[in-house]
Amino acid sequence: MMPATTAIASAATEAGSRSGSLAPYLVVSGILFLLGVATIITRRNAIYILMGVELILNAANINFVAFARFGGFGIDGQMMALVVVMLAAAEAAVALAILLRIFHDFGSIDITRTDSLRD
Repeated sequence: MMPATTAIASAATEAGSRSGSLAPYLVVSGILFLLGVATIITRRNAIYILMGVELILNAANINFVAFARFGGFGIDGQMMALVVVMLAAAEAAVALAILLRIFHDFGSIDITRTDSLRD
């Protein structure tokens, strides 16, 4: 059994660590998401497009963890963030393998040059 003062101190520390609001996390997440979308839309280099996708996945991770912290969902947000990290690692491995093949065939990783694959 914990002494009453220790229990009160740990409860106060826990309540103090939950101070703040969800809004700053959502703002940072929104900015990351918009930067990722802008990168995907404006760039022709496949590496930059992959970086844009990673920015979008990181924005989703911030949302998962922030809502888990402030929404009282327990550890579910952190678990989903781990799933997204594993998904991002698999996506990066497959995408880099595809990029290496495109570079081998075309001598460039400019995605507009891969239109000839349709013919």
